[in-house]
Amino acid sequence: MTKRKEIILSTLNLASKYGLKSLSMSQIAESVGIKKPSLYNHFNSKEELIKEMYGYIRNQSKQDIPNISIEDILKKSTYDILFDSVMNYKKMIMNEEMFKFYSVIYSERATNNEASQIVIEETNKMINATKALFVLLKENNKLFIDDIEMASISFSMTIHSLIDYEIDLKKSNQNYDENNISKYIKWFSSQYSKE
Repeated sequence: MTKRKEIILSTLNLASKYGLKSLSMSQIAESVGIKKPSLYNHFNSKEELIKEMYGYIRNQSKQDIPNISIEDILKKSTYDILFDSVMNYKKMIMNEEMFKFYSVIYSERATNNEASQIVIEETNKMINATKALFVLLKENNKLFIDDIEMASISFSMTIHSLIDYEIDLKKSNQNYDENNISKYIKWFSSQYSKE
């Protein structure tokens, strides 16, 4: 493991215990056994480190998602395409390190500008990926939507909320209908697909 990766993972562990806002570069340096000035050889600031941590952890969590050709995707029903897409996204964000990172970011987004910027960036990535998928499905006569932009936002934010709702209920040991996401995707497909 490179020193840079070691710093990122150590920062993630410290942030999950103490939060990002109160975490200092001195604590990070100490946790990896280097002096604070040496830490600046790897990262210019805590903000840069947080941004790099997000990119690294997100890329690592995407490694478990299979690559499927567009031709193979389009052989599936609209429901299956949307369901698989959402489950792959959910798998990515439920990756242990990614989930740990999100737990910190979400808990600090109201008081920490870097955290809120990452939440915005991730939400935009989800909306843009959904939009690209919807455009592909529309071009291949699998979705019939007039306003792709609004449909992408609506779909993404609903899925985002259902995942958050599931996480919150599970954390508080309350019952959760495991089929909520599937039911929503079935409803959405029935509204905008002819399959």
